[in-house]
Amino acid sequence: MKKPPRRTAERILSTALDLFNRYGEPNVATTLIASDMGISPGNLFYHFPSKELLVNALFDAYSADIERLLPAAADVRDLEHAWFFIHSLFELIWRHRFVYRDLNDLLSKNRHLEAQLQAILQHKQQAFEALLSGLQQQGLLSQSGLERHSCATHMVVLLTWWLSYEYVQNPRHALEDTNADHSALRGAQQVLGLLLPYLGERPKSQLQALIQVYRTE
Repeated sequence: MKKPPRRTAERILSTALDLFNRYGEPNVATTLIASDMGISPGNLFYHFPSKELLVNALFDAYSADIERLLPAAADVRDLEHAWFFIHSLFELIWRHRFVYRDLNDLLSKNRHLEAQLQAILQHKQQAFEALLSGLQQQGLLSQSGLERHSCATHMVVLLTWWLSYEYVQNPRHALEDTNADHSALRGAQQVLGLLLPYLGERPKSQLQALIQVYRTE
């Protein structure tokens, strides 16, 4: 059976996400989105009367996705599961990378994102502290409460600004679709690497072997 055509609003969101990810949100006007879709600017404005509302809708979709994923951190009980959880976070961030590549610009002009992103950062912190606590309960690492909080914060910072680092390294190509897998893998390697000083000898060897298996460079 032939699938019904997507609604115009869904097509607008999909096209805007693709263009924002490729060129950066500040560099994409609503007229470009309409032109790329082959619709009139008036048709686009009927669904999204301002660019800010369009950005908010895309961000809210990302926020809902990450809020569904973060609770899984509490169920992580070994290093391999920690790897796949963190890799999944990077994949999700990659799919909405316009938020992170233009983070400072977006926050300077959008109060909705400012409030929502602060909440997401707090939830990331809680998720990583839960992940670290679970690994400690399994006897894989040893941290004081202060060390756990600090390590979780470092993991959040690295997760949040990893794409900015990748972009600085290779501004012309770092955020192209062809780099999705490698970027997520490199980011996961660096975040998991923060655990090495706290691991016992056997889990440290396991993590080093895991990182080596997925090494991209």
